Amino acid sequence: MLSVTALPLLTLLSKGQQQREIRARRLVQLTFRWFIGVMKWTGVFHFDFKAIEQLKGVRGQVIIANHPCLIDVVALISFVPNPDCVVKSHLWKNPFMRGVIRSTGYLSNSDPEDLVTDCERSLAQGNNLIIFPEGTRTTPGETVKFQRGAAHLALRTRAKITALRIDCSPVTLIKNEAWYCAPERKPTLSVHYLGEIESAKYCDTTKLSIAARQLTRDLQSYYERVRENDREPEARDQSLDYRVAGS
Repeated sequence: MLSVTALPLLTLLSKGQQQREIRARRLVQLTFRWFIGVMKWTGVFHFDFKAIEQLKGVRGQVIIANHPCLIDVVALISFVPNPDCVVKSHLWKNPFMRGVIRSTGYLSNSDPEDLVTDCERSLAQGNNLIIFPEGTRTTPGETVKFQRGAAHLALRTRAKITALRIDCSPVTLIKNEAWYCAPERKPTLSVHYLGEIESAKYCDTTKLSIAARQLTRDLQSYYERVRENDREPEARDQSLDYRVAGS
């Protein structure tokens, strides 16, 4: 609906591409926020966005999170300040999505080199880049496995990383499950703030490829440790004294 109503109107009323993209992203953010509100009001979902307060002053950072649920990106874009995101290239051809993607200027992953340049420009403008390092939704019960793309982008742009943890209980809208397979009780989607990671310290002493592997390993181990602590609350170490957490 946005593609054939509000977004074409924004194009006519905006002075230049940058203003159009800023307005379009804000419109999408408000639409997602409204959608979250409707799901909460109708009793379909409950939401607990604990990370909102810590993210209020975040600017020009790479926002990473695990990806357990289909609506994770909707939740993050609804409250992350100045959100930008990397979109799979095939969605640019989707007749329902391409109008929104083009209007907002969200980034395509079709060309890795162009993507890095686009990310640098977006971060320099103060946008926060949302990335799921797993690349796809988490399969329940399996070990967290991160790809190196998020680490490469953070290292090449020297941007700080803000780590978030998303939980959905009971699990729903997971990979390989139909969207209409509702759980027996109302699910709660929670977003927790974990902390900031200085990506620059990883690339000061070694080659980029090695640094990306190390950073990816550290992030993956950190998220796995957080998950294990969630499973065993009586043994939870709130300090999480781990290199990547900066504690």
